[in-house]
Amino acid sequence: MDFTENKAFSEALSQIDSVPANKELEEKLKKHFGEMLVYKSSSNSKFFSALSLPSYMRDWLVMRFSNSAGKIDKDEVSAYVKRTIPKKEQWNEYLVDLLHNNQPVRFLTKIKIDFDTATRNALFSLPDFGVPKKKGEAIVDWSVIEANREYLLSPTEVWGIVELVCELDDSGRNSIFRLVDFTPFCPYTIDLDYFIESRNNFSVDEWIDVLIGAIDYNPAGYASTKQKLTMISRLLPFIEKRLNLIELAPKETGKSYLFAQISKYGWLVSGGSISRAKMFYDINKKTPGLVSRYDYVAFDEVQSIKFTDAMEMQGALKGYLESGEYRVGDSRGVGDAGLILLGNIDSELMNINQNMFVDLPDIFHESALLDRFHGFIKGWDIPKMKESLKANGWALNTEYFGEIMHMLREELSYRAVVDELLELPKNSATRDTEAIKRICTGLLKLLFPNATDVSKVDVNEFITYCLEPAKEMRSVIKMQLGIIDYGEFGGSKIPDIQIKECYREKQ
Repeated sequence: MDFTENKAFSEALSQIDSVPANKELEEKLKKHFGEMLVYKSSSNSKFFSALSLPSYMRDWLVMRFSNSAGKIDKDEVSAYVKRTIPKKEQWNEYLVDLLHNNQPVRFLTKIKIDFDTATRNALFSLPDFGVPKKKGEAIVDWSVIEANREYLLSPTEVWGIVELVCELDDSGRNSIFRLVDFTPFCPYTIDLDYFIESRNNFSVDEWIDVLIGAIDYNPAGYASTKQKLTMISRLLPFIEKRLNLIELAPKETGKSYLFAQISKYGWLVSGGSISRAKMFYDINKKTPGLVSRYDYVAFDEVQSIKFTDAMEMQGALKGYLESGEYRVGDSRGVGDAGLILLGNIDSELMNINQNMFVDLPDIFHESALLDRFHGFIKGWDIPKMKESLKANGWALNTEYFGEIMHMLREELSYRAVVDELLELPKNSATRDTEAIKRICTGLLKLLFPNATDVSKVDVNEFITYCLEPAKEMRSVIKMQLGIIDYGEFGGSKIPDIQIKECYREKQ
């Protein structure tokens, strides 16, 4: 396995030696993913939660500081975090060194790069610290841009170790912050081909448990495979571009945690208000919105979200969810982000044969917009969070798994496999067939990443774990459309998509 140490970060993790709860599975994990495993426990999770660090940052620190038994010295980690990953309130301490002592400062943080064509300067911002306060106050040395071009020029914020100095600008009157050095937060190089090939060593049930552990949950805490698969379906927008979902679930089923903590490539909107400018494009700032910068955008507790320009937002959403394009004023843009609506639901509404969307914001009461959501997740099939559901043992490093999902978004072979396998009935509605195919593709990537061509597909497994779940997820959207807009959708069903006969014969 390709595991390249970054000189600015941790040493490779020691070889694993433990007494696993599922000995056979953990022995396989040790053999095939040893360097990418991390020991996860409830006590560690609580400790890192108190440090206000996301899961992907937590797992890197555990790998850096844990011993061969997975144990960490919490005092050592706390000291390292305080010294290297400062909180917002520590910014003044750095200002003393920068402004008074004329000393450079160096720490790990999120950073975003922009450019000013008028001054021909590269600019940076540190969103966690509110820097800069005004335009032109934070400048990047061009040598830093050139040395980290691919990483720093990401449309999203990126993590890295920054080195800042404070100096006077060209006029000699104003102080500016200058970024003079940068080290990417990239503790290892990921070999996607190795990950894909390693899937061959696990059964379907084993691999489902591997995925559950990778997202910080304990597979032994679930009562059924159905519960596990429903949880895994939440990952579809992480791994497939522009896959739009609606999930309604009881409280305390982990919706917010998964979409906020598992991947640095996603964005969770938690209540409050959101504008078309923030979502798509800000004309005044001339900056792209969330859909162009992230893999997915999730509206958490969507019932409480307010839209500052509801009709404009509704129109923009319809266009974007259909084609991935948006137009704001004279600006036209594209995005790959999926949109996920996450809402709480009372027990009396957990019935797909009645209107479950009654509490959604008004803009989502239009059938033409709802039809553009590909599938529905029955969140009530996911158990409420309890201690037995928290990961407790060796599992894939969450940061590593998040990178894998991000990389698999670019792989086109899986959609080609789905297109080759499926036979579409004549006169099928395009939105239905596209929704089912897109969900199928995402499930194929998650559950069978080794199925890169049709010859590697077990047709029966594909039907059970990809096609049937995709059809069920789309059918709920279709049923809700029929309830909300009977005149347009009443009585309509999803197309009866099947495996092509030539592949059925090989079952």
